[in-house]
Amino acid sequence: MQNSSPNSPVIRTENLCHSYGKGELRTQILHDLTFDVRRGEITLLVGPSGSGKSTLLTLIGALRSVEEGSIQVLGQELNGANETVLMQTRRRIGFIFQSHNLVSSLTVLQNVQILLQLTEPNPQARREKAMALLEAVGLSHRLHHFPEELSGGQRQRVAIARALAPEPELVLADEPTASLDSRSGQDVVELLGNLCRDRGSAVLLVTHDLRLLNDADRIWAIEDGRVKAWTESNGNIVQTH
Repeated sequence: MQNSSPNSPVIRTENLCHSYGKGELRTQILHDLTFDVRRGEITLLVGPSGSGKSTLLTLIGALRSVEEGSIQVLGQELNGANETVLMQTRRRIGFIFQSHNLVSSLTVLQNVQILLQLTEPNPQARREKAMALLEAVGLSHRLHHFPEELSGGQRQRVAIARALAPEPELVLADEPTASLDSRSGQDVVELLGNLCRDRGSAVLLVTHDLRLLNDADRIWAIEDGRVKAWTESNGNIVQTH
C-alpha cells in the first residue's frame, strides 16, 4: 500500500462520476466531482438530501466500487483496486453513522474493545485503551452500561470512541448529529475534532445540519452531484459557475 506524505491530501477525488441503475433506469448521481480533504482538519460535506453526499462517503470509504474518475484515499488509488487493497484501506478508516451501530448485547466498554481485537492482542491493553478513550469522551462513569441505557448523545460518544480505537488516519461520519439537539450535536463534533487533531487524523463529516458550519476547518457544498462552492483554508468562499 502506498503512503501519503504529510503535505498530501488524505482524500483526493478527480472527475469522479457515479450512477445507479442500468439502461433507461440509469441515473447519474455524481458528476465530475473534484475535491480534497486534508490531515488535521474537520471537513464538512454539505448539501440537500439526494445531492450525493452519502454515496460519495461510501466510495471514499471503499464500501462501493469506483466506476469512473479517481479517488485517492491515504495515498491509495481506489479505482481498479482489488478487494484486498479495499479491505486494507477500510482498516485505516474509522466509520461513524447516524444509527450508531452499537451492539446492544455488549456494554459500552465491550463495544469499544471489540474493534481493538484486530490490532491489539493483549486483553489488558485492549481494556486500558478502551477505558482511556471512553474517559476522553466523558463516559468513564458508563463503562458497564448497555446502549439502551444511554441517551442519543452518549451513544454517539461511544460510537466516536469505538471509531477512534484503532487509531485511524481518517474518520468518515455520515449525519452523526441528525438525531441530536443543537448542544449535543456541537459537543460531538467538537469532541471528534479535538480527538482527531490530537492524533493527526482527518475528519470528513457529511451533514445537512448548517449549525455545524462554525465547527469546520473547510466546507464543501455539493448539489445534484456537483461541487457548487467551497471554503479555502483562509475562510474565503469559492463558488462554481
